[in-house]
Amino acid sequence: MRWHHRPVHLFEPKTTYIITAGTMNKEYFFKGRERLSFLQDNLFAVTSEFNWELQSWAIFSNHYHVIAKSPENSDTLKKMIQKLHSVTSININKLDCKPGRKIWFEYWDTCLTYEKSYLARLHYVNNNPVHHKLMRTASEYEFCSASFIETHTDKTFRNKVMSFNSEKINIEDDF
Repeated sequence: MRWHHRPVHLFEPKTTYIITAGTMNKEYFFKGRERLSFLQDNLFAVTSEFNWELQSWAIFSNHYHVIAKSPENSDTLKKMIQKLHSVTSININKLDCKPGRKIWFEYWDTCLTYEKSYLARLHYVNNNPVHHKLMRTASEYEFCSASFIETHTDKTFRNKVMSFNSEKINIEDDF
């Protein structure tokens, strides 16, 4: 039985994970370009600091999705997410003059051990701005890896990723 507020975390070194986090009560704390940029910049900084290889991301005003490969010491995931959430919460609360307010609700992670599972989730994350009806094409959305992948990966790989059906995968995304 899955306990919603305490998902089981499986940690494997040098393994790829999908991570999803949502804000408290699905509130739009990161609404606007400046706040989204701040969250994205901090995501880039903490993944680099903890030696996680960021492969895909989609950042929104009330949640985000990330696919990243763990370092040898994969138990740094919790510390990395805690730092990201702490730094971004403090800043947003300072901007809104609401110290101590809880910004982040929870995060969920899944260890991706099969190539097909990885590729389907890569498609899902890169196409998430379209899924949420923010853009007609994901590469137009500034806070997503779709345009990066479009310009920095081989066309054969991109086509392979896009060929995977991501509609049936189980990802927390009712935001």
